[in-house]
Amino acid sequence: MKRLSTLIAILGITLLLPAGAFANTLVSTDPISGATLKTAPSAVTIITELPLMDEGNEIVVTDPSGARVDDGTLTIIGTEAVVGMRTIKVAGMYRVTYSLLAEGDTPLTGSITFNFSSPVVETPNPTPTPSMSASEAPNLNGSDFGTNLFVIALLLLAIAVTVGMALYARKIFSER
Repeated sequence: MKRLSTLIAILGITLLLPAGAFANTLVSTDPISGATLKTAPSAVTIITELPLMDEGNEIVVTDPSGARVDDGTLTIIGTEAVVGMRTIKVAGMYRVTYSLLAEGDTPLTGSITFNFSSPVVETPNPTPTPSMSASEAPNLNGSDFGTNLFVIALLLLAIAVTVGMALYARKIFSER
């Protein structure tokens, strides 16, 4: 009985402790989540409360179409995780997804977004490219006779295999 009361007391104390008291938390990010940038960032930095482990961390930055735009070079210095960026030129919402590990803690995972508003760049009028006239264009209208003949041959082969399997099955079942 005494063991049961001790077990209940330990469980009660465990349940009453705040769950996030020892968990790693996000302190800040650069760029700031939700910020609109006129200049493309050369890196994304995430700062946590607890020091990060050297291995097992990941930061991925994707553009509005979902393509990865970070260069994959992740540097960990104490509580800072920094990933280098490729040059971005497409305006839109970028997503930074992270999974960061501190010693003896569960992974800190999440994502932030920032908006990149690319500066307006004047482009010169494009020079016209010469195009082929209708008489110079190659003739792509080929005959489908060979393809049709191949499909018909496959169909006949499939019918022959089906009939052969039916006859073989009939022979096996009639011998029983």
